[in-house]
Amino acid sequence: MAEAGDEAHAAPPAWARRVEVQPSGWQHGGAVGPRLTIVGPCAAGKTTLVANLRARGLDAHAVAQEHSGVSYLWQLAEPDLLIFLDVDLATTAARRRREWPAALYATQQGRLAHARAHTDLYLDGSVLTPEEIADRVADFAARSRPGGNS
Repeated sequence: MAEAGDEAHAAPPAWARRVEVQPSGWQHGGAVGPRLTIVGPCAAGKTTLVANLRARGLDAHAVAQEHSGVSYLWQLAEPDLLIFLDVDLATTAARRRREWPAALYATQQGRLAHARAHTDLYLDGSVLTPEEIADRVADFAARSRPGGNS
């Protein structure tokens, strides 16, 4: 839990929030399902996961947190549940079909640290198929309840 004054874990400033993006209301019983925000490094499978979840009728969005030094970028999506889809360096290179710089991978992991610290569900996309990932996220979303996770 963040300590008072801990800027690394602070909520985004009010001026950074977008008026058109409002909380879903799910945490207070107002929405049918949670808004899922997906973060992770390049080639983790975020886009595929979002497509698979949307096909199941879930409100899912990817945030390119790995490309931003703004640690709270993911929070601007007003997620009800934050899903961290990780992938190791070897899998990243294999999916990209070329060598992937370890320094870039490390930089992205650093940019994702704030999101990782606040994630509701962490999955390693290096060892799971896209279908297994979508199944786990959909199951987690179904089991999660406003006010806390199972």
